[in-house]
Amino acid sequence: MTLEVSARRRRDIVDALRRGVVPHNGLDALAVGLDRFVVAIDEDLERVAGGGSVFKAIRGEYGAGKTFFTRWLAERAKRSGFATSEVQISELETPLHRMETVYRRLADHLTTEQFAPSALRPVLDSWIFALEEDVLAGGEVAEDDADALDHAVGELMEQRLAEISRRTPAFAAGLRGYRTATAAGDLATASALAAWLGGQPQVAASARRAAGVKGDLDHFGALSFLQGLLTVLRDGGGSGLLLVLDEVETLQRVRSDARDKALNALRQFVDDIYAGRFPGLFLVITGTPAFFDGPQGVQRLAPLSQRLATDFGSDPRWDNPRAAQVRLPGFDIDRLVELGIKVRELYGSERVSRVDDAYVRELAQAVTGRLGGKVGIAPRVFLKKLVADVLDRVDQFDDYDPRQHYQLTVRSDELSEVERNAASADEIELQI
Repeated sequence: MTLEVSARRRRDIVDALRRGVVPHNGLDALAVGLDRFVVAIDEDLERVAGGGSVFKAIRGEYGAGKTFFTRWLAERAKRSGFATSEVQISELETPLHRMETVYRRLADHLTTEQFAPSALRPVLDSWIFALEEDVLAGGEVAEDDADALDHAVGELMEQRLAEISRRTPAFAAGLRGYRTATAAGDLATASALAAWLGGQPQVAASARRAAGVKGDLDHFGALSFLQGLLTVLRDGGGSGLLLVLDEVETLQRVRSDARDKALNALRQFVDDIYAGRFPGLFLVITGTPAFFDGPQGVQRLAPLSQRLATDFGSDPRWDNPRAAQVRLPGFDIDRLVELGIKVRELYGSERVSRVDDAYVRELAQAVTGRLGGKVGIAPRVFLKKLVADVLDRVDQFDDYDPRQHYQLTVRSDELSEVERNAASADEIELQI
């Protein structure tokens, strides 16, 4: 396994776990229990790449691995030519009923296999480059005839923009302006128009005048811009866009009027996807069972509840991965130990082989015990302790023996609210 993961990627994974966060890359090397989803997920990606659209709701308790799952899915999507974006839903910064804000965050976090966030400008440049390649492939224009090439690219762009102009004329106008400014070497105007296409407010009026556009995005304009962005992605040779709306369960804690608006916006978004209005879009939302089943979440809006309704039996082995809503069963102690062993192997040092499987299990059981025996909320703390307190020390000190020298301490200030509520005291020490 370690041979398939570069040293740099191993370091990135281990460093993220050391800090107690989900890594952004290399998640295949950590995946435990996700094999059952692979076939259905790959089918969905193939359908979206073929011009379809897919909606999927991921449900799981805290610690079940929702963020891990969506980032694992994003890695898989990027390898298939998709752009991806992860947006954290929150009442103050990214309310779901303000789609203009969601779109702006989408553009800020847009990434591809080749480009880190924000990949919006590289995506736009790739689209323009694809136009030039298509013109040259036609054989009617010489590559060294700059004027003829510019004219031919402009004509082809207008043909490609015809569909975008029908759907989102402002987005098409912004694209024209961006291409013109880029070709003229006007980097300031090009940058400003790229920001405007990404939904940023307060773009210089001079740049907007140059493209013949005005005003800022509203909720419905943002949905149109998303359609335009999808067209650019696919026309530039990409497979589509995977958009993850994470922590949607935060809607349960907002004012009732804002919650109702957000739920209705989500219902409309899902309906538009099912109606084929966003070809090339794979939308994923994550939430807790309480959000999907409780009175302050999806159940508050009957039409949305009907669209997400999924029959879950008592045995998760028979869950349907192709359903609109899928559940992550979370960890049991054996899966937690398996994950810990994978992390030890990824660490990339022969020294840490002294931390045997039996000790990994002892540590997993001890951390779980300090969190009220709830295995489902233990992975983050367990992996942080394993890397920062055990593997790092074993790797650096020849005579360090965790069974003799390590005393597990779980402090209140290093826990999340859910983890803190599960712990039995602010500071707990256990010799293992």
